[in-house]
Amino acid sequence: MRVQRALARAGAVSRREADKAVAEGRVSVNGVVATIGQQVHPGRDTITLDGQAIDTRVTAHRWIVLHKPAAVMTTRKDPQQRPTVFDLVDDVPGLVYVGRLDFMTEGVLLLTTDGTAAHTLTHPSREVERTYVATVQGDAVTAARRARRGVELEDGLVVPREVIAHPLGGQRWAFEVTITEGKTHEVRRLCDALGLEVERLVRTRFGPVRLGDLPSGEARALTKSERDMIEALIANG
Repeated sequence: MRVQRALARAGAVSRREADKAVAEGRVSVNGVVATIGQQVHPGRDTITLDGQAIDTRVTAHRWIVLHKPAAVMTTRKDPQQRPTVFDLVDDVPGLVYVGRLDFMTEGVLLLTTDGTAAHTLTHPSREVERTYVATVQGDAVTAARRARRGVELEDGLVVPREVIAHPLGGQRWAFEVTITEGKTHEVRRLCDALGLEVERLVRTRFGPVRLGDLPSGEARALTKSERDMIEALIANG
């Protein structure tokens, strides 16, 4: 297998980050700087990233679902020293997140040591559903009707799989949107284009994994049923 895939499958980095690391000469195989596309034998060859040995043997991967709070970064390190999602979970070697949630967005965030699976689940071609609930002010009923017909954003048309507006009282609404694209700040930009003011945004579902009653800031392992459904998504696409 190619050295980039071995690194990503081990969960050391994402596939894109693995490509970059090899191109920058930060990866070695048996003491020799690796090249893009170089073939390796996981478990037999010694592969290092930035001088640190990476265990690329096939093992049972870890899967975690975190209820990400607001004001937490989805990154491993933050230059401004803000808290990150990795501060909230066990220090598992090779753990990566599956897609991002922006700084103020809360809710379901999957983390895994299977870097290849993480890349697969977030690829647009897989059309993995994500459900968000935005607490908004504005004419949510009209906005929902417009959203169902599709809304043109600066980077393309957004056509949600489902849109529901629930009244909360006091001119506030729970605006529930299910999408598959996963574009940057997509739901916030969609609400803005629909004339809705977002007070809070929570991702309540990623694929088969639901937030449920998991407390904010807490994490749990995926259930066997959730893992089986995730594996089916990866295998079948």
